[in-house]
Amino acid sequence: MSLTLSLDFQYTTSTEKLWSALTDSSKLAKWVTENDFKPVVGYRFEFRMPPMNGWNGVIEGEVLVVDEPNRLSYTWESGEKHTVTWTLQDLGDGKVNLHLEQTGIGNEQGLQGAKWGWTNWCGQLERALEQ
Repeated sequence: MSLTLSLDFQYTTSTEKLWSALTDSSKLAKWVTENDFKPVVGYRFEFRMPPMNGWNGVIEGEVLVVDEPNRLSYTWESGEKHTVTWTLQDLGDGKVNLHLEQTGIGNEQGLQGAKWGWTNWCGQLERALEQ
């Protein structure tokens, strides 16, 4: 069984600024964590978090799709291999919808954990966009 997480967030910003927050390593570090991300298809990267409960804190990924400034997709591997896809949609009036889809989640606990994590990070993203 494979579950999919689907979330939408609205930000008062431009698609260009939001795209930069998703793809610029130093900006990603402000709302997710330390990383060596580059928006280049085939590029392998790591998100590095503090280790806990026997987990080394490393999430490995590979960039799958870079369609600036509309769509970004990469693998997200830490025990299980998921695919994370971000879709940006300009709603006009200075607002942008950010749609997250994370596929390949193995169980309900993993789904709830991913939902909690992304909801938390996307709240931090909002603060990062205001800086």
